[in-house]
Amino acid sequence: MFFTNGFPKSQGILGVEKFVGFDLIVMDWEKASDAYGKLIKDGNESMKVRATIELGKLSKDAPEAIIERIVPLLVNLLNLSTGGSQLLQEAAVFSLRSIAHRCDKFCICIGDGGAIPILMRLLLNSQGRFQRLVVKCLRELVICTPSNRIILARNGGLEPILNLMSSSSQYTKPYFAEILSSLTLLREVRRIIINVGGLLSLIECATIGMMVSRTRAAHALGLLGMTRRSRRLLVDLGVIPVLINLLREGDMPAKLVSGNALGIISSHLDYLRPIAQEGAIPIFAQLLEGSEHMGKEIAEDVFCILAVAEENAVAIAGHLVRILQGSNDEAKAAAADVLWDLSSYKHSISVVRASGAIPVLLELLQDGNADVREKASGAVAQLSYDEGDRGALAQAGIIPILMNLLREDSEELKDNAAEALINFSEDPLLRDMISGAFDIPSFRNIQDRLARVQSSDEHTVRSLRLMSIEQFTWDPQFACWGSFLLLSYTQDFSEKYWVIGYIFAGSYLPIFYILKSFNDVFLITS
Repeated sequence: MFFTNGFPKSQGILGVEKFVGFDLIVMDWEKASDAYGKLIKDGNESMKVRATIELGKLSKDAPEAIIERIVPLLVNLLNLSTGGSQLLQEAAVFSLRSIAHRCDKFCICIGDGGAIPILMRLLLNSQGRFQRLVVKCLRELVICTPSNRIILARNGGLEPILNLMSSSSQYTKPYFAEILSSLTLLREVRRIIINVGGLLSLIECATIGMMVSRTRAAHALGLLGMTRRSRRLLVDLGVIPVLINLLREGDMPAKLVSGNALGIISSHLDYLRPIAQEGAIPIFAQLLEGSEHMGKEIAEDVFCILAVAEENAVAIAGHLVRILQGSNDEAKAAAADVLWDLSSYKHSISVVRASGAIPVLLELLQDGNADVREKASGAVAQLSYDEGDRGALAQAGIIPILMNLLREDSEELKDNAAEALINFSEDPLLRDMISGAFDIPSFRNIQDRLARVQSSDEHTVRSLRLMSIEQFTWDPQFACWGSFLLLSYTQDFSEKYWVIGYIFAGSYLPIFYILKSFNDVFLITS
């Protein structure tokens, strides 16, 4: 090494002078590329290895045109049939990985150059340090590049990756897990992963490796859980504690994806209690209190599903009351919204009343912000349909508050207040307490409108019932499937629920559950 103009100057194995100063490397890449091509063609083994490694180290500064020229040379070195050795293969893999690390465009260039099938062959026939180097390179090529995932999958890469992951060491397994989680972003991979016995490995992917990879795995698990067969297999293989652990310790994207996946898994009666028993309810309560809007929505939806089981509803209501007593207005609005839904559930006890929520709701109706007051008024309106809850509301002093709400500007507040007061007016024991409401014009207008809406809803339900029975009995479009409408009672959802389903070729597929009172519709995908 010698100095020119104050900067150190050296000549590398490529035979090209390079100037190094303040971590900046300046070199003539055209000459370097030509020199490398000649060396690969005519140089000895040692020089090829040294030059390829040096090229990999310097490639982070190489122009795009030079990279595109060099990649085919490096891919060609991966084949032992070209006269190279394993050391030269290792050097080529190292350089390709360095180039792939720069950007997706270079990953596409390497994938289109035919590297991925060759890397898979090397992966299957290597071990130790060389295998670690190859799997790192393959991981770099597929984790962010959809076209490379397709190449790997369509060249039969799924099963070898599954087999290698199951037999790999603790050091290399996370890399295989990241490759597998990337592959499951492809629908065609998700379709066959069950048949090749890959579910257990996919579940393991949600426990190891980078958080973004674990999140991808949870996303795939949620999509797979949408079918009954896959959902049962996933639960039997232990997916519930894995997803809950990711929900507990993951970053926000991981929490959202794993929470959503748990919501899908929970949409079956058999799994409502196991999910709660693994500690899901307090974690979803934290998500409800968080700042992420989508997290609140996911928590609300999951709570509404889990609360079908009475013991879950009791635990959920306790958390909701705690949130309502806090200072986070957005969380309070979300909690009141869930209570609104829970108020329509028919358990052996009034869960909302037993939780001590009624005094808190009354306080919110008077002092909460607009969104919280609207959600709280909706919960009160729904509670007023139950005789016991109606009595508890009246005893707590709700009626004067509701009459005051009739004079508010918010249409939703007035509608909810009027709905509750109408239910009070139909109770012989409480009718006299709301006589003053009939002197308020807005109450009379809302009363007439709600009566028309209720009449229309009842007519729609009757029409739907008649249409379904007649259509599924006589319509050739449905009769050709040998299907018919089934109305049956289910003990799991208490006497207030009926199951509506279809039978196709002897398979019972529950579609959704409806409250007998038709006050609410509760959707469950089974």
